[in-house]
Amino acid sequence: MFFETAAYAQAAAGAAPQTAMGSLMSFMPIILMVVIFYFLLIRPQQKRQKQHAVMLDALKAGDTVLTNAGMIGTIYSIDGNVMVIDLGSTKVRMFKTAIADKLDPATYNTVTDTAVKENK
Repeated sequence: MFFETAAYAQAAAGAAPQTAMGSLMSFMPIILMVVIFYFLLIRPQQKRQKQHAVMLDALKAGDTVLTNAGMIGTIYSIDGNVMVIDLGSTKVRMFKTAIADKLDPATYNTVTDTAVKENK
C-alpha cells in the first residue's frame, strides 16, 4: 500500500504543469481555422459587396443593367433607391438593390444580335 501511494506521487510530480504556452498550442488549430476562413471566405465577400455598392452608386439613366431576376433593361430614371427600367415594351419600377450587374452595351448588343441572327 505504501508503494502504490509513492508511485502515484511520483507520477504526479513527474507530470509537467500545463503552461500558458501549452494551452495556447491546444487552441492553435482553432485559431488557424478562423484565420483561413477569414482570408478565404469573409474577406473576398466583403470586397465583392463593396464593389457592388460602388457600382450601384455609379448607375445613371441610360445604363444597361442585368437584374437579379435575369431581366436585361435600360435605366429610364432613378429616384433615390427606386429606379424605372425600360425592358423594351414595358417599364418596371424596382429597387437599386435588385440590380445584379451593369452590362457593357457593346458586348450586350453583340450577343443579342448574334442570338437574333441565329433564330432567323
